[in-house]
Amino acid sequence: MKRKLTPKQQKFADEYIKSGNAYQAAIEAGYSRNYAKAQSSKLLENVGIKSYIDERMVEIASKRIMDATEAVELLTSIARGETKETVYIGTADGVYEKHKEADLKTRIIATKEILKRYPDNNKLVEQQIRKLKADADIAEVKAKQISNTDETVRIVFNDNLVPDKEDNQDD
Repeated sequence: MKRKLTPKQQKFADEYIKSGNAYQAAIEAGYSRNYAKAQSSKLLENVGIKSYIDERMVEIASKRIMDATEAVELLTSIARGETKETVYIGTADGVYEKHKEADLKTRIIATKEILKRYPDNNKLVEQQIRKLKADADIAEVKAKQISNTDETVRIVFNDNLVPDKEDNQDD
Protein backbone atom coordinates (compact mmCIF):
# COMPACT_ATOMS: atom_id res chain seq x y z
CA MET A 1 0.00 0.00 0.00
CA LYS A 2 1.32 3.37 -0.99
CA ARG A 3 1.69 5.93 1.76
CA LYS A 4 0.37 9.38 0.93
CA LEU A 5 2.80 12.24 1.26
CA THR A 6 2.03 15.47 3.03
CA PRO A 7 1.94 18.53 0.76
CA LYS A 8 5.28 19.66 2.24
CA GLN A 9 6.90 16.26 1.59
CA GLN A 10 5.61 16.23 -1.98
CA LYS A 11 6.89 19.76 -2.56
CA PHE A 12 10.27 18.69 -1.15
CA ALA A 13 10.39 15.68 -3.52
CA ASP A 14 9.37 17.78 -6.54
CA GLU A 15 12.00 20.42 -5.74
CA TYR A 16 14.62 17.74 -5.20
CA ILE A 17 13.85 16.26 -8.62
CA LYS A 18 14.35 19.70 -10.20
CA SER A 19 17.57 20.66 -8.44
CA GLY A 20 19.14 17.50 -7.01
CA ASN A 21 19.94 19.54 -3.89
CA ALA A 22 18.19 18.16 -0.78
CA TYR A 23 18.98 21.18 1.44
CA GLN A 24 17.66 23.71 -1.09
CA ALA A 25 14.64 21.51 -1.84
CA ALA A 26 13.73 21.40 1.86
CA ILE A 27 13.91 25.20 2.12
CA GLU A 28 11.80 25.62 -1.06
CA ALA A 29 9.26 23.19 0.40
CA GLY A 30 8.86 25.37 3.48
CA TYR A 31 11.10 23.68 6.05
CA SER A 32 13.21 25.97 8.25
CA ARG A 33 16.88 26.41 7.38
CA ASN A 34 17.94 24.67 10.59
CA TYR A 35 15.64 21.70 9.92
CA ALA A 36 16.75 21.56 6.29
CA LYS A 37 20.41 21.55 7.31
CA ALA A 38 19.95 18.77 9.86
CA GLN A 39 17.22 16.63 8.30
CA SER A 40 17.23 17.01 4.51
CA SER A 41 19.20 13.80 4.00
CA LYS A 42 16.74 11.96 6.28
CA LEU A 43 13.85 13.22 4.17
CA LEU A 44 15.46 11.43 1.20
CA GLU A 45 15.56 8.20 3.23
CA ASN A 46 11.82 8.37 3.95
CA VAL A 47 10.28 5.37 2.16
CA GLY A 48 7.27 7.33 0.89
CA ILE A 49 9.37 10.21 -0.43
CA LYS A 50 11.92 7.84 -1.97
CA SER A 51 9.18 5.86 -3.79
CA TYR A 52 7.56 9.06 -5.03
CA ILE A 53 10.89 10.36 -6.38
CA ASP A 54 11.64 7.01 -8.06
CA GLU A 55 8.19 6.88 -9.71
CA ARG A 56 8.45 10.45 -10.96
CA MET A 57 11.93 9.85 -12.36
CA VAL A 58 10.62 6.84 -14.33
CA GLU A 59 7.76 8.99 -15.71
CA ILE A 60 10.14 11.78 -16.65
CA ALA A 61 12.53 9.36 -18.36
CA SER A 62 9.73 7.71 -20.34
CA LYS A 63 8.52 11.09 -21.61
CA ARG A 64 11.99 12.11 -22.70
CA ILE A 65 12.90 8.89 -24.47
CA MET A 66 11.34 8.14 -27.84
CA ASP A 67 9.43 4.88 -27.97
CA ALA A 68 9.36 2.56 -31.00
CA THR A 69 6.02 3.86 -32.30
CA GLU A 70 7.21 7.45 -32.19
CA ALA A 71 10.46 6.48 -33.96
CA VAL A 72 8.61 4.72 -36.79
CA GLU A 73 6.19 7.67 -37.10
CA LEU A 74 9.15 10.06 -37.45
CA LEU A 75 10.83 7.84 -40.04
CA THR A 76 7.54 7.62 -41.95
CA SER A 77 7.17 11.40 -41.90
CA ILE A 78 10.70 11.77 -43.29
CA ALA A 79 10.17 9.09 -45.95
CA ARG A 80 6.97 10.79 -47.11
CA GLY A 81 8.66 14.19 -47.28
CA GLU A 82 6.34 15.64 -44.63
CA THR A 83 9.10 16.62 -42.20
CA LYS A 84 10.89 19.76 -43.29
CA GLU A 85 14.42 20.66 -42.35
CA THR A 86 15.65 24.19 -41.85
CA VAL A 87 18.57 25.29 -44.00
CA TYR A 88 20.33 28.60 -43.45
CA ILE A 89 21.57 30.28 -46.60
CA GLY A 90 24.06 33.14 -46.59
CA THR A 91 23.82 35.75 -49.32
CA ALA A 92 25.24 39.20 -49.90
CA ASP A 93 22.03 40.61 -48.38
CA GLY A 94 22.31 38.52 -45.22
CA VAL A 95 21.25 35.13 -43.95
CA TYR A 96 17.83 33.66 -44.49
CA GLU A 97 16.29 30.34 -43.63
CA LYS A 98 14.58 27.94 -45.95
CA HIS A 99 12.43 24.93 -45.05
CA LYS A 100 12.86 22.01 -47.40
CA GLU A 101 11.94 18.36 -47.69
CA ALA A 102 14.54 15.73 -47.03
CA ASP A 103 16.47 14.76 -50.15
CA LEU A 104 15.76 11.47 -51.89
CA LYS A 105 18.70 9.64 -50.33
CA THR A 106 17.56 10.58 -46.82
CA ARG A 107 14.04 9.46 -47.66
CA ILE A 108 15.37 6.13 -48.94
CA ILE A 109 17.36 5.61 -45.75
CA ALA A 110 14.26 6.35 -43.66
CA THR A 111 12.23 3.88 -45.72
CA LYS A 112 14.88 1.19 -45.29
CA GLU A 113 14.92 1.80 -41.53
CA ILE A 114 11.16 1.32 -41.42
CA LEU A 115 11.39 -1.89 -43.44
CA LYS A 116 14.01 -3.31 -41.08
CA ARG A 117 11.31 -3.27 -38.42
CA TYR A 118 8.87 -5.09 -40.70
CA PRO A 119 10.75 -8.04 -42.19
CA ASP A 120 7.66 -9.40 -44.00
CA ASN A 121 7.57 -6.49 -46.44
CA ASN A 122 5.98 -7.10 -49.80
CA LYS A 123 7.35 -6.81 -53.31
CA LEU A 124 5.48 -3.57 -54.02
CA VAL A 125 7.38 -1.75 -51.28
CA GLU A 126 10.68 -3.14 -52.59
CA GLN A 127 9.81 -1.86 -56.08
CA GLN A 128 8.94 1.56 -54.69
CA ILE A 129 12.33 1.72 -53.00
CA ARG A 130 14.07 0.71 -56.23
CA LYS A 131 12.18 3.47 -58.05
CA LEU A 132 13.14 6.07 -55.43
CA LYS A 133 16.76 4.98 -55.63
CA ALA A 134 16.73 5.17 -59.43
CA ASP A 135 15.19 8.67 -59.25
CA ALA A 136 17.93 9.69 -56.83
CA ASP A 137 20.64 8.31 -59.13
CA ILE A 138 19.16 10.12 -62.14
CA ALA A 139 18.96 13.39 -60.20
CA GLU A 140 22.58 12.99 -59.14
CA VAL A 141 23.76 12.38 -62.72
CA LYS A 142 21.81 15.42 -63.98
CA ALA A 143 23.33 17.57 -61.24
CA LYS A 144 26.83 16.42 -62.23
CA GLN A 145 26.12 17.15 -65.90
CA ILE A 146 24.92 20.64 -65.09
CA SER A 147 27.97 21.36 -62.94
CA ASN A 148 30.34 20.04 -65.65
CA THR A 149 29.09 22.38 -68.41
CA ASP A 150 31.97 24.79 -68.00
CA GLU A 151 33.16 23.96 -71.54
CA THR A 152 32.30 26.36 -74.32
CA VAL A 153 30.67 24.92 -77.43
CA ARG A 154 31.70 26.70 -80.64
CA ILE A 155 29.70 26.44 -83.84
CA VAL A 156 31.33 27.83 -86.97
CA PHE A 157 29.25 28.69 -90.03
CA ASN A 158 31.11 28.81 -93.32
CA ASP A 159 29.58 30.91 -96.12
CA ASN A 160 32.32 30.03 -98.64
CA LEU A 161 30.88 26.73 -99.71
CA VAL A 162 31.24 25.76 -103.38
CA PRO A 163 28.30 23.82 -104.83
CA ASP A 164 28.90 20.23 -105.85
CA LYS A 165 29.49 19.59 -109.61
CA GLU A 166 26.50 17.29 -109.82
CA ASP A 167 24.24 20.17 -108.82
CA ASN A 168 25.63 22.28 -111.71
CA GLN A 169 24.92 19.75 -114.50
CA ASP A 170 21.56 21.35 -115.24
CA ASP A 171 23.31 24.58 -116.33
